[in-house]
Amino acid sequence: MNYVIIAIVCALLLLAYIFTISASKTKIPSVILLLILGWAVRQLSEVFHLSMPDLNPLLPLLGTIGLILIVLEGSLDLKLNKEKLPFVWKTFITAIVPLILTAIILAYCFYYFIDVSFKDGLINAIPLCIISSAIAISSVGHLNVYNKEFAIYESSLSDIIGVLFFNFITLNAVINLESVGHFGIQILLMVVISFIATAFLAFLLSKIDHHVKFAPIALLIILIFAVSEIYHLPALLFIMFFGLIMENFDELDKFKWIRKLRPNTLDREVQKFKELIIESAFLVRSVFFLLFGFLMKTEDILNPDTFVIALIIVTIIYLIRAVQLKFFKVKLMPLLFIAPRGLITILLFLKIEEANRIPYVNKALIIQVIVLSALFMMVGLVFNKTDKIEKPKNNDNLSIDLEVPL
Repeated sequence: MNYVIIAIVCALLLLAYIFTISASKTKIPSVILLLILGWAVRQLSEVFHLSMPDLNPLLPLLGTIGLILIVLEGSLDLKLNKEKLPFVWKTFITAIVPLILTAIILAYCFYYFIDVSFKDGLINAIPLCIISSAIAISSVGHLNVYNKEFAIYESSLSDIIGVLFFNFITLNAVINLESVGHFGIQILLMVVISFIATAFLAFLLSKIDHHVKFAPIALLIILIFAVSEIYHLPALLFIMFFGLIMENFDELDKFKWIRKLRPNTLDREVQKFKELIIESAFLVRSVFFLLFGFLMKTEDILNPDTFVIALIIVTIIYLIRAVQLKFFKVKLMPLLFIAPRGLITILLFLKIEEANRIPYVNKALIIQVIVLSALFMMVGLVFNKTDKIEKPKNNDNLSIDLEVPL
């Protein structure tokens, strides 16, 4: 029986790999196919009356590890220099404005129509407003460099800001000047910890000569993340900070302590480490969405009681996104469509305390919003036609000049 399970898992992961490498041709995000595959396995297990253990507790664990690896993978793929600072600032604004605005609008709707407290409405709304870097990053590999970097920065920042916003609302009974100040201190503390931890990990990466060196570094990263989360610190800041510094050591070689780490040698080690993270992220992401698809119930996907609400929420999400992209003079194709909900939405939904839950914001609604946003992204990618990449005329021009208009 054990060998049968091993064979099935390997076959499913090989299919996941085929979905990933074929995504650039079919334009169908691999996450949709993974969810369908997981759901199909569930149907087959019921047809053949196979008894399965309760796999629900695995979902938060896999999701957390997947989130760490995916944000790290994305940040290790980004170049950062003075010329790109306006671009990073632009993606920061496009990540934070729709997130907060959409959350407030949805929270007010819950407050007005369902008669719950505005705070509870906000707690339930925030997970629905965060772009999933797990899906976005894995779906934009075939786009031009500008659109790809925009999606990676925006989705990673959306994850980080969304988690910060969610933790701030849930961990503070009263929102006042004192709680805001305390929150600011936590962010500053995390920045200091990130700097020290990154310097330490970079030192280990450059000095360890043992043939096993990348696994301990990865485990230390996850350990620092976990300890930071235990103390309610914004741990994703460390993940993104570490990835950006590791990928951009050549921009920091003017500092003496950086030169002591032998940047040229370290660069080669970082590339090897990056390959390990990419492979690990693929495995964990694939298992997570296969498991999530397996745990989906058909009645949840087709639940008529929540479908209209899910459709309204998705419509609000993309209307606000379209307005803010247009306001910042960003071309809508294809970035309007790259705002899927996914892994982080599920993780935060599972973290909502029972006392703060809203009846209508249930598993069925979460599944429907995720599926609808993924399908919307698929439609955008299918109809997006990229042409030759053009360089921006100046560094401040952050509209998408890299893509020839349709």
